[in-house]
Amino acid sequence: MKPYIEQPSLFSVADVGGTYLTEPTTPLTMTPAALQAWKHRIFEFQQQVRRQPIEHQGSLFEGSSNKSVSGPCEPGQMDPFDLPQQNTNFWRWKAEDAGVSALYFVIDYALPLLLYVGETVKSNQRWKGEHDCKRYLLNYQQAHYQSNLPTTLGIAFWSDAPAATRQRQRLESALIYKWRSPFNKENWKFWGTPFVGE
Repeated sequence: MKPYIEQPSLFSVADVGGTYLTEPTTPLTMTPAALQAWKHRIFEFQQQVRRQPIEHQGSLFEGSSNKSVSGPCEPGQMDPFDLPQQNTNFWRWKAEDAGVSALYFVIDYALPLLLYVGETVKSNQRWKGEHDCKRYLLNYQQAHYQSNLPTTLGIAFWSDAPAATRQRQRLESALIYKWRSPFNKENWKFWGTPFVGE
């Protein structure tokens, strides 16, 4: 058996700016007032997004899609809060199939807040196994429990998302940017990371 040899890194942490650290951090202890203030800032931003007029943009390729689309496929036309709500433990239930390509939205319906935007090729299997957002949700729920504040977590799927992975991922990125969902790493710079730790 060959001895283990550690491969030195070509880059220092400073050289690799823009990557995300995967080591867990300790979650911030938030007072009830701090938690409500954090949520209120996000709520105000997302409500402004909801009040913006719906954008209608034509497509050069209308009718040439490889998937039947019965809903909007532009970020300006989609309101995740209007999608049917499901329990966040949906993945524990027995499903007859693997599901379809979809975008999904983790929402706290109590305020409401869009916490996370994701995409998947198999909607019924996406959260089986490890997913960082599950940990964020547990920490978020615990903070609410400790502060005696209500929370109603749910997930909503948009199954008319593009079947092509790159198109679906582009739409996911646009929606993450548009809604500034706080559990998506791309938006941590706006809202901080109070629920990321173990």
